[in-house]
Amino acid sequence: MRFKGKVWKFKDNVNTDEIIPARYLNTTDPKELGDHCMEDIDPKFSKKISRGDIIVAGRNFGCGSSREHAQISIKGAGISCVIAESFARIFLRNAINMGLAILEIKDISGIKEGDYLEVDLSAGSILNLTEHKGYKAKPLPKFIQEIIRSGGLLKWVNKRGTTRKKKQSRNLRGII
Repeated sequence: MRFKGKVWKFKDNVNTDEIIPARYLNTTDPKELGDHCMEDIDPKFSKKISRGDIIVAGRNFGCGSSREHAQISIKGAGISCVIAESFARIFLRNAINMGLAILEIKDISGIKEGDYLEVDLSAGSILNLTEHKGYKAKPLPKFIQEIIRSGGLLKWVNKRGTTRKKKQSRNLRGII
């Protein structure tokens, strides 16, 4: 998976309440949640971004309570990928489950808000097109990449189940 977009940079310890305030947890509609993504940090965030843009953050991104609404709001806002120095463990797991592309790199200090990045999730490579500088992240395992590419864990499981049923059906044709 490849992404290209403008950087929106955030601090260390951005928590899930800042990603999507609790007052919006009464819906799971991606567009509605996306309209309120990061609004307690930047009230105009969802109006300023463009589809495909990229969030770059410091350490412990997504700390706080476990809520899939955070990942849904980021995807619903049109963000293609989140790059951070580290993710809160539960956020990382929920990101995979919800099909949100994520990468960890050791140092984000050379990436500035407004830079344009090209990200290759499969290779774990990040190219800062503005600064002509490359970064290397440890690529996610292939099956995790497949889950993200499928749109999340449930879609991945459903896709595998459908594929398996088709194979079983083809195998049974000669028997029945």
